[in-house]
Amino acid sequence: MIKRKIFSVLFTIFFLFSPVIAKEPSILIAEIVNEASLILSSSDPVEAKIIKLNNIAETNVDINGIGMYTLGKYRKNLNEDQKILYKKLFRSYFLKNFSSRLVDYSNPKISVVSEKIINEKYTIVNTVLEETSKNPEIKIDWRVYTKNPKRPLIRDLMVEGLSLARTQKEEFKSIIQNNDGDVNYLFKSLEEFIIK
Repeated sequence: MIKRKIFSVLFTIFFLFSPVIAKEPSILIAEIVNEASLILSSSDPVEAKIIKLNNIAETNVDINGIGMYTLGKYRKNLNEDQKILYKKLFRSYFLKNFSSRLVDYSNPKISVVSEKIINEKYTIVNTVLEETSKNPEIKIDWRVYTKNPKRPLIRDLMVEGLSLARTQKEEFKSIIQNNDGDVNYLFKSLEEFIIK
């Protein structure tokens, strides 16, 4: 009985404090695209697919990091209440935008081609969305944040060299600048997108 308790305590300590094996960014991306492909090719209703795709995004994408990047210089002027509101709005906006774009694909085939370590914080994983009878081959590069190697997170996608995060940043900047620098107009724009 005492041996069993000691073993149980030692096992718990080992399990809780043993290092988690770091996941290579290319393996992470391969797992994500395979999981997404299974979801998209399933016979599940669209609503169920969206929920599952959003779960993938919330687990593997640095949504807050992307959100603050896309806000650009305007993030420095936000008070705490505005930061909380923006993060909430951006998360909902990002997830709706992400899942609504993907859900139209029935069975995308994405292959990991290579991986390039930029520095200790970032790795680029190069993939290819395979050609179909309707669409040409598309190169997709995933910018993976690896500062914590135990939990790498996606920070950006470059589709044929075009950064989606940078494009989003320019769009947000345009909305704010066209409204005399008032960030509340961006918040309103995000709300409108979320509820439609």
